[in-house]
Amino acid sequence: MYITNASRGLPRHRSRHLGERYSRWAARALVAALVISLMWLVLAFHLNGQWMFALLFLVLGASLAVVFTRRSLMSHRYIFPALAGLGVFVIFPLLYTIGISFSNYSSDNLLSEERVRAQFLGQTYQAEGAAYDFTAYREGDGVRLYLEARDAMAEEAGDAAGVARRYASAPLELQDTGERRVALRPAEAAPSGEPLAMREMIAARDALSALRLETPEGIELRMTGLRSFAPLLPRYAENPDGSLSDLRDDTTLTPDHETGFFVTEAGERLTPGWPVAVGLDNYTRIFADPDIRGPFVQIFVWTFVFAGLTVAFTLAVGFVLATLLQWDQLRGKAIYRTLLILPYAVPAFISILIFKGMFNQNHGEINLILENLFGISPSWFTDPALARSMLLIVNTWLGYPYMLLLCMGLIQSIPRDLYEASAVDGGGPLTNLWRITLPLILKPLTPLLIAAFAFNFNNFVLIALLTGGSPDILGASTPAGTTDLLVSYTYRIAFQDAGQQFGLAAAIATLIFLLVVGLSWLNLRLSKVKV
Repeated sequence: MYITNASRGLPRHRSRHLGERYSRWAARALVAALVISLMWLVLAFHLNGQWMFALLFLVLGASLAVVFTRRSLMSHRYIFPALAGLGVFVIFPLLYTIGISFSNYSSDNLLSEERVRAQFLGQTYQAEGAAYDFTAYREGDGVRLYLEARDAMAEEAGDAAGVARRYASAPLELQDTGERRVALRPAEAAPSGEPLAMREMIAARDALSALRLETPEGIELRMTGLRSFAPLLPRYAENPDGSLSDLRDDTTLTPDHETGFFVTEAGERLTPGWPVAVGLDNYTRIFADPDIRGPFVQIFVWTFVFAGLTVAFTLAVGFVLATLLQWDQLRGKAIYRTLLILPYAVPAFISILIFKGMFNQNHGEINLILENLFGISPSWFTDPALARSMLLIVNTWLGYPYMLLLCMGLIQSIPRDLYEASAVDGGGPLTNLWRITLPLILKPLTPLLIAAFAFNFNNFVLIALLTGGSPDILGASTPAGTTDLLVSYTYRIAFQDAGQQFGLAAAIATLIFLLVVGLSWLNLRLSKVKV
């Protein structure tokens, strides 16, 4: 006899099959919704000219549909989210950065050529001597605009006596409701109402700026001042060969597809421009331009020195403390161990900001102590050597707990029999240190030291919060400081330079990536991991 389901009266195995069927259909519906969403993103990016992002989501959507619809790929469904995340957040940004490094992408070359051309064609100018003086007269609940043109415009109209050509609008309400078109008609004289005061004109400026006044001759007038309207004429006209004619001074702008700018007849580049491929120019600038090569080489050398000295200092401090904590006669080891590891528990940005206050040249505790004891007040943030020393001191404080934990674990794994045998042979503490402890911990510690070197090689947070790269390197054509690392130097070029040279920053970032890849490969080799 079947055991029936209490709620539906169905056999248990049929209820289970229905549940599995509903689950399969729900999963298929979810996959279909994700695929449709990704295809919508592909279309949106394609319509906006972002073909790289469109290609990314097209590949992602296609792979999602294939993996989750074919039974032969069922085993790949569990690893697909990790691979998708790797592609979207690691591989694609890397390829995108490398692609930018071969272009002149910057704040001056940011838009597409079509948008740059449209921006130039959208520019207008005011014809000389074509302004209308206007006054707004109160009439009922609204106002009536009265315009008149004298002198040059009146003479063009054939009025040698200088009598003004006058126009007036119908009563209207000055409300900031967006662009509005208002028809003008000829007027014999000014309205008899009360004109608006200057403060009222200023208050209604936004509403007046949105008005487009049309004369009976079909001329469109726009507000050009608190007391004037004028016809704004298009400044540029497009020619069949793609160049632009400047209607104001009868010159021609020629598109230069090698530099990504419109160029005047005198050779002047006009911004904005558009991104173009420049090949290896950004990499060539790093090593050929003396204004970039000098700071780059200095920062490159300092980056290696900083990372190397940080690893050496943190290892030395951590190893010495770990050795002392293994001393049998030391009491209260647990308390000392907890206190020495505390810096590792405090978030790094909090510790860095605290040290920044302590090293303050005028009011910091460190300078107050040094001045009272030795009569000196070091310029930690303005002297390059002292600024670099400060970075090493702070980074040693932040990094020694990690080395302490590593050394404690490795020292505890050394068999005690070795030390007992050394004591029998007459070996002392120094002999044990150089003949037993160091040789046995250095080999397993080497890959971890390389990883620590790679981490400090890109230690952006320390530089950004403590010194900001200062003091600056004199004569550099890009933002560069004596305490900058390559990663902070790249950031400053991309986001703090006046030109925001994204292409040059991407080239430096690519070089950093190659260096880190080399360190990772060395780490794997030393760890005896076969790739």
